[in-house]
Amino acid sequence: MNIQTYMQDIGIEARKASRAMASADTIQKNNALTAIAKAILREKDTLLAANKLDLDAARANGLEPAMLDRLAISEKTIANMAEGLTQIASLADPIGEMSNFKYRPSGIQIGQMRVPLGVIGIIYEARPNVTIDAAGLCIKSGNAAILRGGSEAIHCNQALAKLVHEGLQKAGLPTTAVQVVETTDRAAVGELITMKQYVDVIVPRGGKGLIERIAADARIPVIKHLDGNCHVYVDDDADFDKALRIIENSKTQRLGTCNTAESLLIARSVATTMLPKLADMLTAHGIEIRGCAETCRLVKQAKPATEEDYYTEYLAAIISCKVVSGLDEAIAHINQHSSQHTEAIVTENYTKARRFLREVDSSSVIVNASTRFADGFEYGLGAEIGISTDKLHARGPVGLEGLTSLKYVVLGDGHVRA
Repeated sequence: MNIQTYMQDIGIEARKASRAMASADTIQKNNALTAIAKAILREKDTLLAANKLDLDAARANGLEPAMLDRLAISEKTIANMAEGLTQIASLADPIGEMSNFKYRPSGIQIGQMRVPLGVIGIIYEARPNVTIDAAGLCIKSGNAAILRGGSEAIHCNQALAKLVHEGLQKAGLPTTAVQVVETTDRAAVGELITMKQYVDVIVPRGGKGLIERIAADARIPVIKHLDGNCHVYVDDDADFDKALRIIENSKTQRLGTCNTAESLLIARSVATTMLPKLADMLTAHGIEIRGCAETCRLVKQAKPATEEDYYTEYLAAIISCKVVSGLDEAIAHINQHSSQHTEAIVTENYTKARRFLREVDSSSVIVNASTRFADGFEYGLGAEIGISTDKLHARGPVGLEGLTSLKYVVLGDGHVRA
């Protein structure tokens, strides 16, 4: 296979399809989403069998546990894929929405219209559900998508692609609106991120190394986050039972996700009473605690933390811990060490909660809830195409609006400029 020719052909077809998708009406797009959801539930056994092929190969190749966790799908995962598509179908269609109209002294009206970005290239590792999340969001937002999943998920991704094409065809939309790259050759990624004549934006999802490479080499705008060093801060005015539940869920529900808590901060005034009990809970879940000197004095099972630990996204059964003087030090520590993904505070003090929300510089900031909620599905976006920790265009979970742009529209009635 000539990779350059193959990718150029995909780009040409995607650009053609993007024109059709931009003019597709809401009913067509929703019909496609509904048909794909039904097909996914119908072909559950086929998808599980394809995923087993991928998992068997991944284990044989020594894929690390965190990646295996991301690669695996279950009946629940499949049901969530279908539900996500149904939820996207139920959302308001942003395309064509006009807003911010105002009259100018000249008599013309100026406003803005929401339009698709065009062709979106998504590059991702492991997670087959990304194939459906990305396809669903791109369809509803009137975009065309080129999906390049990791080689470890090739069987499942190809099985899902067939179902997506089935749904598009039933709705009268071009099947080339969503194309899954069929080659596992890494040269395909190099082509995709430089095809600026065909692709309007790149969204990488995966490990830090992959995203750093894409961001460095792409000649197309990139929506990205590098890693998820998420914090939970237990304030002087925290409710212990809430803190226990939130930290347990934030850290132990799943170890390999970008919204898993990797750092625990606790106010000195409550550390003596709360931290040993919180540590016992974490240890019971098999979590290794790496802490500051005060943490190590209070928690016998804790190991000394290095400065690097406070910057690390472990994606493993490890958490860093630091005792801080209070809210000011907690905010300063987070803003210095975090990856600007998701941070949470546990407090009953409204004023402190408001300060935390205002002053912590991350894409999601949470009061009295788990960091695991930082997710497009949980935010009611139907799904997410990724998380952005950038500050331009989109920030946080990227849903439908993040895949659109605004253009100015001008309404006149024979007006001319004086």
